[in-house]
Amino acid sequence: MNAISPGSATRSANQILPDQPEPRARPRGGPRPSGPFGILDIGTTKIACIIGRVESDGTPRVLGFGWQRGQGVRAGGIVDIEQAERAIRAAVGAAEEMADTRLRAVTVNLSCGQPESRLFNVRWPVGGRAVTEMDVRRVLLEGRARAASDGRQIIHAMPLNFAADDTMGVDDPRGLFCDTLSARMHVIDATHSALRTLQACLQRCDLGITALVSAPMAAGIATLVEDEKQLGATVLDMGGGTTGMAVFAEGQLLHTCQLPIGGQHVTNDIARLLSTPVAHAERLKTLFGSAQSSPDDEREMLPVKLVGEAEHQIAKVPRKAVVGIIIPRLEETFEMVRERLEGFGSIAGHRVVLTGGASQLQGVREMAATILDRQVRVGRPTSLRGLPESAAGPAFATSVGLLSWASGEGRTAMDIDIDSDRPGGILRRIVNFLRDRT
Repeated sequence: MNAISPGSATRSANQILPDQPEPRARPRGGPRPSGPFGILDIGTTKIACIIGRVESDGTPRVLGFGWQRGQGVRAGGIVDIEQAERAIRAAVGAAEEMADTRLRAVTVNLSCGQPESRLFNVRWPVGGRAVTEMDVRRVLLEGRARAASDGRQIIHAMPLNFAADDTMGVDDPRGLFCDTLSARMHVIDATHSALRTLQACLQRCDLGITALVSAPMAAGIATLVEDEKQLGATVLDMGGGTTGMAVFAEGQLLHTCQLPIGGQHVTNDIARLLSTPVAHAERLKTLFGSAQSSPDDEREMLPVKLVGEAEHQIAKVPRKAVVGIIIPRLEETFEMVRERLEGFGSIAGHRVVLTGGASQLQGVREMAATILDRQVRVGRPTSLRGLPESAAGPAFATSVGLLSWASGEGRTAMDIDIDSDRPGGILRRIVNFLRDRT
């Protein structure tokens, strides 16, 4: 993807983001950035920025890290641009100060704009000759054209595999002889309006967008081992305002979706039903909350501040009351996930990996295993050199995955660049046209 410069506010809706699928990368990784680069994880409850650099051994090192309590964001989308700007500036400023560098563009997680995931099968006539790079590009462009939808912007257009006539499961068809080239593509898109708001907010922070990356896909890059990607696994990124879901199999991302429910909904339920401030409800959830009931819950009494009352007016409620509020909301979340997974059958595997801040609540893993009838583990992101210990937990899985993606890791598609608008694109097309017919 091309970077979006801070001065591009007057572009039309169709030009807000690069309208070409991202450049394809070799299975062992994509192009490595030559200098410091930054990522921005914008969530409902927190905003995190990491600045990194690729070392000589090809692995990323963290140079700077900053995070801020989320403001102006709800369900992954920006609802108050001024509050979001302040939070983003604070997180980016802390990372820049630590890294002693200035960011001009960042790789950002895609959580806004009601992201949708679709699969397409595309066929292209080759005529019995060897498949060329131009043929592959044409297939991918055809898939992208079929996926285009009014009011929505394509973020990812990833070829899962190719077929040369009856030969299925081809990773790279170039050089194979066939009559028809087919491709199975995975497309992720989002609404233009939400993306324009995101861009406008970052422009106010003097930042451009290098690329947008699906949030649950980034969480999967950070937490899944290679065997899980091959055998089939589902990542549940349990954030504050949403729960992202990503299904991996055969080393590929097959599906993503975003459920409109997260840890903040549990907090709000506690605040509303116990008539306590939201900040105190969050404290109750974090310190005493659980997704499993216990015989001791009836006897353990918890102090609860009451809304509108003086500081010394404290009520006492049994821990059972708090747990009884948490359990139904989490059951609802996992039942929604179970309904989504039923459409995949055995291809999604028998493994679920939980990430995100809400996954750290006591008893969540056991509840997920019971409702989903799958093996469940809590995923911690891959350790990175220079990353503070405070950012090494499941809550920062998306942030770490974004950094890995931006550094060139985690990209499994082939190295076809289908951006025909780059300099020299016309000349390259003429050369390929003549070569295809010689």
